[in-house]
Amino acid sequence: MDVGGLRVPSIFGEAKIEDLSSQISGDAVNKLAQSEQAGGDSHAGHNHEGKGKAIEAADTKKEEEEDDEEEVDDTGIEAKDIELVMAQASVSRKKAVKALKEHDSDIVNAIMSLSM
Repeated sequence: MDVGGLRVPSIFGEAKIEDLSSQISGDAVNKLAQSEQAGGDSHAGHNHEGKGKAIEAADTKKEEEEDDEEEVDDTGIEAKDIELVMAQASVSRKKAVKALKEHDSDIVNAIMSLSM
């Protein structure tokens, strides 16, 4: 086909996009269905001893809430710096103030120490 003096190829048919993520999830569903049909124990290969991740996370959250209840001496540190460290490192006010004091109010190093 010629368009304005240029040769433009014509393609007939339907364009299909291969969705790999749906194929992978479909394969996982099929494997799960096959293992259940085979009468396999859904808890085979792992145990439930000790605390679960959700319980450990709840314990950590309780500790952080207790940290927030205490009054923190933030003299010499700007409030905006504390808020920034809290937001970037996802920590309590007490931990943010402590990190800023340890790093002489250096925001970057305080965030890095809390993130690692």
